Amino acid sequence: MHIAVFSTKPYDRSFLEAANARAGEPHAFRFLAPHLDAGTAVLAKGAEAVCAFVNDTADAAALEALAGQGVKLLALRSAGFNNVDLAAAKRLGIRVGRVPAYSPESVAEHTVAMILSLNRNIHRAHARVREGNFTLDGLLGFDLRGRTVAVIGTGRIGAAFARLMRCFGCRVLAHDPNPDPELRGMGVAYGSVEALLPEADIISLHCPLTPGTHHLINDAAVARMKRGAMLVNTSRGAIVDTRAVIRGLKSGAIGHLGLDVYEEEGDLFFEDLSGQVLHDDVFARLLTFPNVLITAHQAFFTEEALTAIAEVTLDNISHFAATGTPRHEVSVEKLA
Repeated sequence: MHIAVFSTKPYDRSFLEAANARAGEPHAFRFLAPHLDAGTAVLAKGAEAVCAFVNDTADAAALEALAGQGVKLLALRSAGFNNVDLAAAKRLGIRVGRVPAYSPESVAEHTVAMILSLNRNIHRAHARVREGNFTLDGLLGFDLRGRTVAVIGTGRIGAAFARLMRCFGCRVLAHDPNPDPELRGMGVAYGSVEALLPEADIISLHCPLTPGTHHLINDAAVARMKRGAMLVNTSRGAIVDTRAVIRGLKSGAIGHLGLDVYEEEGDLFFEDLSGQVLHDDVFARLLTFPNVLITAHQAFFTEEALTAIAEVTLDNISHFAATGTPRHEVSVEKLA
């Protein structure tokens, strides 16, 4: 098949081409730097499939433009699909495939790294030492052992994170519509989000973005948290109401904040904007807090994860070429 790959970075090209060579498939990739949206969909002209990433916009307008050019498959190189209008895809006859799992340890371990950095002020200590300041004032942390960690969402990533925190000697609480029996066997107690928030010293978000989880962390949720709790989000940006979290930081209700995702990240993350003025005032405000650590959607970025993403994406394409459906299809019917 001829595939147009949007939002291409050098590592995307490297890993997709390597996976294609290993599989011995005759697929041809056209690598495109722009994000997919209704205006850039024309760049896919001549392609039978489009490969998109998390900040691409596959809304009805974009999908209509793709369908008008003969595109039959949207292959997502991500687990999330909240950026796709699945109803429009069905109406237009475009199949959608995703990567349901790719090295859950990559995101889980990055989450732990953010927790350790925030707790022990590694990011601030590093900057101090480079400037010749070797004082310890303001860098006081706490032992993780014995602390309570709430895991919101215990799919593969959340479960991997929960296991890591148990290794630190933490008491782990969790919320998920489908509790994990293995985690329960390890002593993880499940409960409602409302019940977990007042108990937790650390809250880590690992749930998908759905209408039910949109702005799950809002003013009411912040008010329920244990005062000074740490909040970390490595799932989807819009699960957190950023303005509510800023209010929580200003009041001291939130003691530390770690974000690998941001609800308006589409025009920021994965781009070099170092020579430009940031026009997002909300994001700029976040950067002013010393107890906030932000990485730019980096949690997935390991060799193992990128290899898995490329291989599963390619398998979806090959399965579609052979059968008319991607192996890991997501559709309105499958979500019902």
